[in-house]
Amino acid sequence: MFLKAVAMTLAVLAITGSQADVSTDQVANALWDYFSQLTNNAKATVEQMQESEISKQLKTLIKDNLKDVNLYAGDLEGQLAPFATQIHAQLTQTSEKLVEQIRLELEDLRLKVSPFADEVHKQLAKNIEDLQLKLNPYTEKFSASVKENTEELRQQLTPIIQNFQAKLQENVANAQVVLTPYAEELHQKINENMDHLKEKLTPYSDELKLKIDQHVQELQQSLSLYPQDVQDKLNQQIGLMAFQMRKNAEELRTRISENAEDLKLKLVASADEINEKLNGNMAEVRQNLGSYLGDFNNQMNQKIEAFTQSISPVSENINKMIIQKAEEMKQKLGPYTVGVQDQLDVLEKDMREKVSSFLNRGIQAEN
Repeated sequence: MFLKAVAMTLAVLAITGSQADVSTDQVANALWDYFSQLTNNAKATVEQMQESEISKQLKTLIKDNLKDVNLYAGDLEGQLAPFATQIHAQLTQTSEKLVEQIRLELEDLRLKVSPFADEVHKQLAKNIEDLQLKLNPYTEKFSASVKENTEELRQQLTPIIQNFQAKLQENVANAQVVLTPYAEELHQKINENMDHLKEKLTPYSDELKLKIDQHVQELQQSLSLYPQDVQDKLNQQIGLMAFQMRKNAEELRTRISENAEDLKLKLVASADEINEKLNGNMAEVRQNLGSYLGDFNNQMNQKIEAFTQSISPVSENINKMIIQKAEEMKQKLGPYTVGVQDQLDVLEKDMREKVSSFLNRGIQAEN
């Protein structure tokens, strides 16, 4: 099962021969999805897994997918198997144990911060306000970009449909020959413009991550006057908060990609339907193609509008989630109940840091 979860991600290495071609996030995603899904759906199965079984699966993975990669020759199994086993052990430890660990850390944080509690609370509140002010214009800019780029998509496709309809009226008797190039152009334009749309919107995720990094840096600088042990405890929680916020920013990228791909598939399917009709009964084509094109134009406008309505609020919703994480950071300085998500966030952050460290060591060794 472990093999199936990560083989597709790591098999890229067998093709490229270089670990640098694989994102550490991709590997971490594969590992985390595997263990968290297994824990949620079949906890008993996870608990029954032994280190020998994980090692066996990893050995198969290496043999089948990574045998030609010099970077991993020799010691990959020896390094990765204990690492995977450690993740497995962390996810299967009793919830009470992890809750107690987090509770004690927060208790120690509150103890260290208590002499400066009022000042720290005020600083965190100010930082949250500043973050909100930075994110509001970003949300408006993203929504405006969505509308601008979807309108551009509409303007690119509409003339092709209009040309379709004009040529149909001019060449009813020879519709199939004349209109086939337009059908192919429509298909091509959909692909080109949807890829362009995705390229224009995706950078907003990187911009959001940059704002988060700036926010974290400013927060850390604002706390630099406190004793080092207080800073260390606060930075531990700030690091977890930053991790959660970056996950929210990455969700924006995912939502953009998923929604754009969904729109692309729908438009391509409609264009393919027109192409199929052109290759059908010519009497039916001459009689009904005009209505088909009209239907396509209406459906295109509806689908583009649905995409706009679905993706525009995403940035605002994700910004709210980011602010919520900042609020939770402040709440942890007072009475706070450790929840399931707190546990999962701690484990996932730790796992991703270990994946990144493990893979980066391999890249450095190769270089």
